[in-house]
Amino acid sequence: MKYNVLLLGSGGREHALAWKISQSPLLGNFYALPGNPGINSLAEGIDGSSGDFELIRRTVVEKHIDMVVCGPEDPLVNGLKDFLESCQDVPADLLFVGPGKDGAMLEGSKDFAKEFMARHGIPTAAYRTFTSEQKDDALEFMRGLRPPYVVKADGLAAGKGVIISSSFDEAAGALESIFGGRFGAAGAKVVIEEYLDGVEVSYFVLTDGHRWLMLPEAKDYKRIWDGDKGPNTGGMGSVSPVPFCDAAFTDKVVQRIIEPTVRGLESEGVDYRGFIFFGLMNCSGDPYVIEYNVRMGDPETESVMPRIGSDLLSHLAAAARGDLSGEKLAVLHQAAVTCIVVSGGYPEKYGKGYPISGIDNLVPLTVFNAGTALKDGQLVTSGGRVLAVTALGGSLTDARESVYSRIDRVSFEGAFHRSDIALDMINWPGHK
Repeated sequence: MKYNVLLLGSGGREHALAWKISQSPLLGNFYALPGNPGINSLAEGIDGSSGDFELIRRTVVEKHIDMVVCGPEDPLVNGLKDFLESCQDVPADLLFVGPGKDGAMLEGSKDFAKEFMARHGIPTAAYRTFTSEQKDDALEFMRGLRPPYVVKADGLAAGKGVIISSSFDEAAGALESIFGGRFGAAGAKVVIEEYLDGVEVSYFVLTDGHRWLMLPEAKDYKRIWDGDKGPNTGGMGSVSPVPFCDAAFTDKVVQRIIEPTVRGLESEGVDYRGFIFFGLMNCSGDPYVIEYNVRMGDPETESVMPRIGSDLLSHLAAAARGDLSGEKLAVLHQAAVTCIVVSGGYPEKYGKGYPISGIDNLVPLTVFNAGTALKDGQLVTSGGRVLAVTALGGSLTDARESVYSRIDRVSFEGAFHRSDIALDMINWPGHK
């Protein structure tokens, strides 16, 4: 069977998904809503927003879509799957990759996720949740914690809702700002939790609600400057594999976190078919959950997809049908390094509309469009994170050298990138 696929989203993550899906012999017609210039070189772009459920419904019907793949979290948290299932003109056998509104609560509410973990014995940081009326209680709870302090807006805040403060006064100010509307409705409740000291890593599974396929793990780099200095961003790069994720550590992740998460959703009657992203902290060899996401990560996807050696579209269809039993995901032994080229001034104010040149000079690297647009036939910048430059190599060292030997060939006004992506993992004790 050939699948007519509609991919929702417009970033580097979605370009990486489109790049992998487009390699499948099972692909029929391919559409992206809205896509970007990179995605739309592989799929037919449809103008509009991935939050426009009516437009998505019309597209599914008019384009005879067999499968919807949702890249970003907002449509999932807002119930896109449930909406499409309620539409009488949408075929009942439409395949949808992503959870319904109930499963998407894992990302949509940090308080819900924490309570879920507590119910199912999944290791995570100690925490409490507060509303603005409980601000004095929140401050009292914070006084009992050792710094640094972790303050999180409960709802979706475009990846910016977590504030880590080294001083109590700074953390109290963060609490005040969230309750004062800094993140809008996402800050109606605040989760305060103990700080976990360790190294972050991301694991990903594709589940049919009962079984799962493990994707390659990845590590991303959130701070703007080299050495993990400066403000948080949406991600300045990523690597896969991660040297400390050996068989022993991965076994702990599966037994303590992945298995109880899937079984927990199953036992609570959540029919979850799609990706689960486990944001973990490795604390002296033991994994703890920092957060769940209900979609793939960005920029981790740009390092993960090139390492998958099997047919992603086949896996997606099986997961959405509810039966992964016949699927095996192949992982390449090669390593991937991704470096993000961002606009000058990001993550604060930055300009847009600057012409981009030199992408053709990056061959054989893979370049994923993250924040780009076409203006009079010219590729221009349209976001803070503009391009994701990815290389495969026999080792992280080889992949890193491939990226950095060519990345300066691409240019636009104010272009900037970190120069140290992957160095910490290359220098990790025991890494070969």
